[in-house]
Amino acid sequence: MAIEVLQQVRVIDAVAGTDRTADVLLDDGMIQAIESQITPPEGSQTRSGQGLILGPGLVDLYSRSGEPGHEERETLDSFMAAAIAGGFTQVNVLPNTTPAIDNPATISWIREQVQARLLSSLSAMPTLPRLQFWGALTLETAGQQMVELGDLAPHVVGFADGKAITNLAMLRRMLEYLQPLQKPLMLWAYDPSLAGHGIAREGVNALKFGLPGIAVMAESAPLAAILELLQEIPVPVHFMRISTARGVELVQTAKAQGLPITASTTWLHLLLDTNDLGTYDPNLRLSPPLGNPSDRHALIQAVKSGIIDAIAVDHQAYTYEEKTVAFGEAPTGAIGLELAFPTLWHHLVEAGQLTAVELWRALSSQPLACLGKPNSALGTETSRWILFQPDYAWAVNGQTLKSRSLNTHYLNQTLQGRVVQVG
Repeated sequence: MAIEVLQQVRVIDAVAGTDRTADVLLDDGMIQAIESQITPPEGSQTRSGQGLILGPGLVDLYSRSGEPGHEERETLDSFMAAAIAGGFTQVNVLPNTTPAIDNPATISWIREQVQARLLSSLSAMPTLPRLQFWGALTLETAGQQMVELGDLAPHVVGFADGKAITNLAMLRRMLEYLQPLQKPLMLWAYDPSLAGHGIAREGVNALKFGLPGIAVMAESAPLAAILELLQEIPVPVHFMRISTARGVELVQTAKAQGLPITASTTWLHLLLDTNDLGTYDPNLRLSPPLGNPSDRHALIQAVKSGIIDAIAVDHQAYTYEEKTVAFGEAPTGAIGLELAFPTLWHHLVEAGQLTAVELWRALSSQPLACLGKPNSALGTETSRWILFQPDYAWAVNGQTLKSRSLNTHYLNQTLQGRVVQVG
């Protein structure tokens, strides 16, 4: 690849916290220099960066792969292609596949598959994301029996079931076992018994639309209980899928008390709320459910202030047949790897609710921090970058999406903004 100077491009550095216009020198796709002005080296190419934004590659804390077990929903190929198309250069895969990622053999098999796809698809997909894997906490992520944590630890980025663990006695033992392993632990504070048969966040809109409600305490009660455990056994824990204003309050209080916790919410919980359920779109059947408008506002402010550390995609693919049912019968989840960044940019950054640095940080450096991983500034040897065109208009459909499934509320809509290059 030729040496290239990208001239006067907007550069976002999430680690340094800077947002400036500069020239960027690229050599074989690697950033060599970022300066106010760069004299192009002899024989190099130049390209205008007008209307483009360069920033660090995005990192998704948790998403689900269809393969192994549900290749009709998503294969490793389509999963990786969707990630790169959305600007995600690292994705951390949840363990609730079939079979579950609860033993080293399954990890080895998946890595062999990824390596095989890498070798066979270099011409078709020269840039691939880094896939890291969460190891299951319980066998088959069923919440009944602990896995051999020590055996799995060397092979995974951390431990999480991707499902709620309601057995607090077992969770207490897990915290004790995990102390010496020094691996991230990710938990979902959710109590299915308190959620009951609800399908929407309890409130005025749930009543208005005739949808059985899920009380806030289905999140706040288990969150409070886990925080009590951490008072006794202060193991670093990441709380995934925070979705309520009360959840934000509990996280804020725990952080103020010095508990070693981080937290994330998902992109859809920042963009949509119960006002959007009037269409009964089964692609908006999520777990946890979309919050009320006050919840969404609290989550946005929590991302801005750092109470919520990171934004996750929580990509979950389903086939057309699985999702084309009544709202209350639909499986929970939606795709989002290709959609999260442009929609968040358009609705939050361009609307003035978050700065460009705040959004980029919540999608890149902060997810790495939640994993206990070091961050590198743009231009270092380990850093990857993306080029984003915020005014790029594109239609969301089966021809433009790389994901194998189309279960998204944004299907057949026109979005503004797209990642046009990954380095």
